[in-house]
Amino acid sequence: MNIQGLQKLTLLDYPGKVACTVFTPGCNFKCPFCHNASLVTHVDPENNIFMEEVTSFLEKRQKVLDGICITGGEPLLQNDLEEFLKQVKKMGYDVKLDTNGSNTEKMRYLVEEKLVDYVAMDIKNSPEKYGQTIGISDCDMKQIYKSVEYLLSGIVSYEFRTTVVKEFHEVEDFQRISEWIKGADRYYLQGFKDSGDLICKGLHEHTKDTMEKILEQVKINIPNVSLRGVD
Repeated sequence: MNIQGLQKLTLLDYPGKVACTVFTPGCNFKCPFCHNASLVTHVDPENNIFMEEVTSFLEKRQKVLDGICITGGEPLLQNDLEEFLKQVKKMGYDVKLDTNGSNTEKMRYLVEEKLVDYVAMDIKNSPEKYGQTIGISDCDMKQIYKSVEYLLSGIVSYEFRTTVVKEFHEVEDFQRISEWIKGADRYYLQGFKDSGDLICKGLHEHTKDTMEKILEQVKINIPNVSLRGVD
């Protein structure tokens, strides 16, 4: 499995868990506001980390860490992900998967094989604006719809999240989004931050006041919604 980053400790990425985060390269979306452009548009093979190095680290930290977050890029593009997760689960770790929801069957398989305990799926925008938001004008929404439906069924613990960018999101978009994922267990509105490693430059965050207006709009359909990363 291709691994290009390892954050050895996080108290934020996996709710209720002390975890580490593994970063995988490659993505089938090209979201202009992606904060990990180096994992999407200009992947450097010299940054690869051997899987054995990561599993060795995990073996040593079994009494310290509760879980592992798999993020990217889009982790479900990795052919050896199942093999890696089997090793992780044998060590007793809980697994959180970050995904854009474009491969429902693989996500479902990993969940039903008990290799994933928590899924965080990005909701990029309202369906009408999805293509422009992910940088693919002819986006096929079928897999996205299926993934949302699967998670809403409650088979696995999950969250939905949207990174809110001034150039792509308006308050009105969140009425449509909240109707689409109505009743979600958890939904996070994430404030956009310029990481310095974006696919496109010149993007901006909304003001805190606007984010709070969006929050109130969403609460009508999703009571368990909160802001994340908003100062």
